[in-house]
Amino acid sequence: MLLYALIAAVSIGANRADAQLFSKPAAPATQRPIPVLPPPPGNFDYPQHETLTFTVDWRVFTAGTAVFHLDQVGNALKISATADSVGAVNLLFPVVDRFQSGFDLKTGCSTGFNKQIQEGRRKIASELSFDYEHGKQSQNERNLVKGTATHKEASIPACVADSLGAIFYIQSQPLTVGQTVYFPLADSMRTVTVGMKTEAREEIKTPAGTFQTIKVQATADEGVVKNRGSIWIWYTDDPRHLPVQIQARLFWGTITFHLQSVEFK
Repeated sequence: MLLYALIAAVSIGANRADAQLFSKPAAPATQRPIPVLPPPPGNFDYPQHETLTFTVDWRVFTAGTAVFHLDQVGNALKISATADSVGAVNLLFPVVDRFQSGFDLKTGCSTGFNKQIQEGRRKIASELSFDYEHGKQSQNERNLVKGTATHKEASIPACVADSLGAIFYIQSQPLTVGQTVYFPLADSMRTVTVGMKTEAREEIKTPAGTFQTIKVQATADEGVVKNRGSIWIWYTDDPRHLPVQIQARLFWGTITFHLQSVEFK
């Protein structure tokens, strides 16, 4: 599957349906207790409306596009993302993926995660919901080709992030070189501890312009996200922490998202 928004580009690059967002640590790590999700600071302001468009490169090819729409609705930030293959990749392995997510602007808690995936002959629709009051997550998934459906339930802590929302939730957190922000992520009906380690400051050139950035690597100590390759996100080195480049290095190649444009409407 694609990286649930970042995921989207991964299957654009090759016929593989299990790539995930977070990467394996450089060395084996002792499993950490599930942390509490740090809430967004009260002085951090997400835009009312924002659209980020990325070109997606696989090896030397432009493999697709990914678009993220962010909208404030009441006390929540709603996120929708699309991933579509283009050119020769579209002829070999067409991808049309849609993702929806969101989180509470005061607590950071995910409000749910839905996806509609069409990758080659594979068509899946899935809804993941969180019942924090009863400590439960529920997933309803339909295979639109086979006509089958599954329902799963699992426990969760009082507040979690999801794979799509986490990309934008982390914008609100302090990103200091050498430090790591840990938080709980709902991943494949499990809760895993994810670390966002700020590695360095770098200048990044994209079609949208040249940016001074902070390079952040995402890692997980356990779960299915542990052994899926490596991923980095470059956020602007300013208070808004706008994601301008994303890169996933997997065993079959490297996928890179380059910011094409930003719109605030």
